[in-house]
Amino acid sequence: MQPILRFYAQMTSIKDDIAQEILRRRDMREPLTFTIDPADAKDFDDALSFESLGDGLYQIGVHIADVTHYVQPDTDIDDEAYRRGTTIYEVNRVTPMLPERLCNDLCSLRPNEDKLTMSVIFTMTADAKVVKHKICRTVIRSDFRLTYEQAQSILDGEADPLDAAGLSVQRSFSDSGLQLTDALCKLNLMALSLRRRRIAAGALCLDKDEPRFLLDKNGHPTAIYFESPTPAHHLIEEFMLLANRTIAKQIGGLPFVYRVHDLPNQEKMRQVEQFKRKMKDRVRPEVIDLLTIRAMAKAEYSTHNIGHYGLRFTHYTHFTSPIRRYPDMMVHRLVDKYILRAKPSKDPKTETEILEQACKHCSEMELMAQEAERASVKLYQTLWMNDHKGEVFEGTISGVTDFGLFVELNDSRCEGLIHIYDIIPGEYMLYDEKNYRLIGETTGKTFTMGDPMRVQVVKVDIDHSQIDFMPIE
Repeated sequence: MQPILRFYAQMTSIKDDIAQEILRRRDMREPLTFTIDPADAKDFDDALSFESLGDGLYQIGVHIADVTHYVQPDTDIDDEAYRRGTTIYEVNRVTPMLPERLCNDLCSLRPNEDKLTMSVIFTMTADAKVVKHKICRTVIRSDFRLTYEQAQSILDGEADPLDAAGLSVQRSFSDSGLQLTDALCKLNLMALSLRRRRIAAGALCLDKDEPRFLLDKNGHPTAIYFESPTPAHHLIEEFMLLANRTIAKQIGGLPFVYRVHDLPNQEKMRQVEQFKRKMKDRVRPEVIDLLTIRAMAKAEYSTHNIGHYGLRFTHYTHFTSPIRRYPDMMVHRLVDKYILRAKPSKDPKTETEILEQACKHCSEMELMAQEAERASVKLYQTLWMNDHKGEVFEGTISGVTDFGLFVELNDSRCEGLIHIYDIIPGEYMLYDEKNYRLIGETTGKTFTMGDPMRVQVVKVDIDHSQIDFMPIE
């Protein structure tokens, strides 16, 4: 049988043994539990539970889908998941790492269903100080499936929690809406404390709006809009960061999979700082953020723990998204080995070499997925711009090169190129790389990154996802 056929045959043969497995796990079905995900999400791989313990202490559970209970090593499903490395999210489709029966059904933490999870259970104070924690296999039963918008509306006091959740709660307590509101508000305050401490320690917080497209029945983009991170996003982010950091610190010293982020290019960072001081308030913060990102190294997976520069963590890993990232599955298996079963590493050197090879592969697949996702966004931006050829837009210079200026439109964030010979016809342009600008040799006119620029769409190449602009005086 061909590998792909064995893969799907194996997928359909998976048995849900949850009834027996529940007896072997810590029962966490009683505390109030919920998920918060994008509105169009189908694979819910993380949930939070909240319980007041009295005396100013709270039990916070970070529950992650126990994918490795279903996906065993050296099986066709595991081999295929490793080959893919990650789920790819394009504008018009999702290419999952795992079969749909697993990612959207068996493993997904859907409401009102018993689900197997691997959890980090924290005992915390109101200001998010961790008193103690426990890592264990659990069974949970989510009460609410919230979207980020619904969670934010509850935090803002703009919606009744049960109406916002859009679900009938199948639990005995009648004040579930009040409990959900109380849990969200207290967790939000804890997340704010965690975030403030990270930033105070030097962590970078470069929030960026994510482009989204409205598509017609033929899949053609009719509008572009943007989703900005809200406190509801930060709430989930901070507790996932806390769980990832906790796992990495507890296992530190053994052959392990770390998420590392090296120091940035110091020369480029000096240029960014000099540019920032020179421009002062004349350039938007987003421009400085963009330059900072370009100066930084790429985060990757490695067995060599060099810490995470962006987060300012000495130990960090990826544990919280095993449905869509293979490294998280690797971490789950190592947690099971080192923590849950307390098995030592028999041959640390060989195990490290095997893990390092897998880390390299997963880092490569992550980069390929990111490139595919960026190409998808660029294609749909190009398709949208093709409907607006000849129109004039307000934009901002987003890149300066020796062959022209890249301009990002303010409303749609579509980016196009003004070729160097079109900036000032007949003028020779000098490229000042250190100051991110082009200078007219005879006119002395400068075009600096962050400057506003009015442009006209003159050419759209859909096949190559390229957009050409002309400057409008």
